[in-house]
Amino acid sequence: MLRLRRRGLAAINSEVRDGIVPAASDVSCIHDDTIERRGTARNYRTVALIIACALFMEQTDATVLTTALPTMAREFGVTAPSMSIALTIYLLALAIFIPVSGRLADRFGSRTVFLAAIGTFVAGSMLCGQAPTLWFIVAARFIQGLGGAMMIPIGRLVLLRSVDKADMLSATAWLIMPALLGPIVGPPLGGFIVTYLDWRWIFYINVPIGLLGFVLVLAFIDDVREVRATPPDLPGFLLSSVALGCLLFGFELGSRHGQGRLAVTLIAIGVAAGLGYLRYARGRANAILDLTLMQVPAFRLSVIAGSLTRITQGAQPFLLPLMFQLGFGLSAATSGTITIAGAIGSLVMKALALPILRRFGFRRSLVVCGLVATLAYALCGFFRPSWPMPMIFAVLVVAGFFMSFQFTAYNTIAYDGIGKERMSDATSFYATFQQLMLSLGICIGASSLNLAMQLSHHAHPRPADFTVAFLAVTAISLLASVWNLRFAPDAGAEMRGQPPRRSAPAALPSPADNPSLINL
Repeated sequence: MLRLRRRGLAAINSEVRDGIVPAASDVSCIHDDTIERRGTARNYRTVALIIACALFMEQTDATVLTTALPTMAREFGVTAPSMSIALTIYLLALAIFIPVSGRLADRFGSRTVFLAAIGTFVAGSMLCGQAPTLWFIVAARFIQGLGGAMMIPIGRLVLLRSVDKADMLSATAWLIMPALLGPIVGPPLGGFIVTYLDWRWIFYINVPIGLLGFVLVLAFIDDVREVRATPPDLPGFLLSSVALGCLLFGFELGSRHGQGRLAVTLIAIGVAAGLGYLRYARGRANAILDLTLMQVPAFRLSVIAGSLTRITQGAQPFLLPLMFQLGFGLSAATSGTITIAGAIGSLVMKALALPILRRFGFRRSLVVCGLVATLAYALCGFFRPSWPMPMIFAVLVVAGFFMSFQFTAYNTIAYDGIGKERMSDATSFYATFQQLMLSLGICIGASSLNLAMQLSHHAHPRPADFTVAFLAVTAISLLASVWNLRFAPDAGAEMRGQPPRRSAPAALPSPADNPSLINL
């Protein structure tokens, strides 16, 4: 236990309020990483930029891959919609292993696990570059996902534990600004590589970025670990893994012709495992996914509304490149140039998010911007080759702007009411549902596209088929508006720099340290 120096009672109480030192009931849990976090807090910009390097690598990889899917499908001898499994398997690995990432960091140290994560991600990337078949790259993408599951949440957790409340919005801005370059650089880079080089190089570019991140982490990241590490929850891990894996593979196979019986079987197993986990985890202190977090109003609403919104966010990076290349007949390079529009809109939004939230609040902003974002992506389904490219580009910029605003707001307001002692569990829980719904968005998009092709008797997807797919996913995301209206009018007032107009219920965790988490 760290021996506190003698200070006045007022000074200690001030640090308790700021989340630097635990409350009196938790003094026995103070440990050496308190000093490390203070030192890191002074250098939060450096830490944020290092973590952003990992985000840049992951975001670039994802956006480059979507541009290359049609070319990879031709080389593997499969249909382009079938390549959706290369995207969903990665997100499945994230959903399965993210819940244990926080506990691994607590037990073995954040820097140690972060370095292992970068190494695993780079190794998976090299295997992807060597893939001779679709199923080989599926296995390699799962390894990539294992690295990503530890890399991104733990990197964010390091930042969240290092930042004082007053620096929270500034820290997240430093975190996301470099990472936004990934979605901007990825599509044109992927189009260039696919058109003029070999698609396998889209995975090899992760190697130098990963090596740079490895060196920077060793130099600047402290190896913070929790003394009171939560014991492992092996039964919970197995139940949640079976539930997530069977559900996602069931939905994925549901999008393929002739796989209906197997898909229904997997979905049934997934539902049974999910219900089993709910029964197992009820009242269990060390459950791998802490269901009691859903009792916090802001967290619950952000999970539900954000999950519905992510159906569209997951589907559109899969549908847009296919529509431009297969439906419009554009080259991969041209397709990549167009799809950066959404990333540009997202980049512009980051400079305006804070003023908008301070002026209008979370509830009003989420309702209005959510409707605009959903309708803008629904409009994408009506794109046709005859549309002027500047108009298509403008619609994608608007859609990217408002959709990115939604996630900035959701991922900030979610932690309003979550104490520091529950931050690891909260980030794992939230990130798991993020990846799950992104995967589900891809599955629904692929299923809708295949269904439209079957009903129209099209061997290859046409623009009208993409209209059905876009309308299907955006209709689901539109339901998020119902939940956005349930946020309290003054939700997140303290995060916006305003005093809350009402007191939080006594049963909720103390909002002494309310960090934000940005998902691009």
